[in-house]
Amino acid sequence: MARKLRRCRKKQEIIGQNKQPEMRFVKSLGKGTYGSVDLFSYTNHDGSTLYNAVKISDHQSYDSIDREFRILSELRGCSGIVQSFGDSLLEETDSDGNRVYKMSMEYAASGTLTSFIQRNKKLSDSIIKDFTRMILRGLVSVHSHGYVHCDLKPDNILLFPRYEEETWYCSYELKISDFGLSIKAGEKSHCWTKDSPFVGTPLYMSAESVHDGTTVEKTLDLWSLGCIVLEMYTGKNQWSGFSVDDMIKPLLLDGKAPEIPETVPCVARQFMEKCFARQPEERGSASELLLHPFLIGDQKMAGGSGGGERRRVGLRIRKPPSRLEDVTKTALKLKIVSSKPSQFKKISNKPLKVKFLPPRPPRSNFVPVQ
Repeated sequence: MARKLRRCRKKQEIIGQNKQPEMRFVKSLGKGTYGSVDLFSYTNHDGSTLYNAVKISDHQSYDSIDREFRILSELRGCSGIVQSFGDSLLEETDSDGNRVYKMSMEYAASGTLTSFIQRNKKLSDSIIKDFTRMILRGLVSVHSHGYVHCDLKPDNILLFPRYEEETWYCSYELKISDFGLSIKAGEKSHCWTKDSPFVGTPLYMSAESVHDGTTVEKTLDLWSLGCIVLEMYTGKNQWSGFSVDDMIKPLLLDGKAPEIPETVPCVARQFMEKCFARQPEERGSASELLLHPFLIGDQKMAGGSGGGERRRVGLRIRKPPSRLEDVTKTALKLKIVSSKPSQFKKISNKPLKVKFLPPRPPRSNFVPVQ
């Protein structure tokens, strides 16, 4: 009897160890075409509270969330890609008795790139470059596995805050999310139709997607990247408010790209013009764009892999004097001044004072760099 009780206790301990932590709903993070995303919290074994973002789709959108889960599983550990958890989708029944599917992912506490742009309006040149590098690294991961994202836009770029322990300086790590429309390069998209010739969101789609969008290539994502970079500079999408059928589609059919304002720096303009090249092959690849002068022309600021709302000031050292003696052996200047200011019709008979002035210190070798 005692032996049987020990076996029962041991079995209960094993079940308790394998039991998944209870998830508690916190808030809704957003809704999309193929489902919604909610925030859940749970208590870890050590007592700490952790958060996960959970994407939920109904049975009608199963193909989309299943495709996304399989792609994210393949991209686990890749740079610039939001990470999913678990070995399979979780199938449950909602309050109405309908079957739903859930996918657990890491939670981006700083939200999307869209919300970041709205909060900060026009971003600084250094932050835009940092963000562009991280998005491109994510695209390199996607494209190296043979996939095309097909819906790259600020809403699908997530920001993860990173804090320095000593200074609490905040930087950001950007990751690409929402792979519900992603397909293998060269395959035909099921989303493209004659009436709606766009694989993803029309505001970020390339010109060739209107002509022959049935076949999707990796260069489509590079056009979308150009739209994102332009939006970071201007604070808005250049085609927002345009009618898709009356304005955007005709512009793309005529070979037009979003207009780049004159205020955009020249090297950034050249980068975007490459992304907007009419011939897709002229855009190059994500790996090649990482080597563009726009991204390698300056060194990244210290203090984190990503940009932040606060930027540190770096110091650039000018070339020092050829000899230290050139500064220390400068001759003293002699200036003779009277004890009282001279006046007309009156001459002072008091002796003059001699005042020695030290040499003017050399100009500082340190210049603040923004």
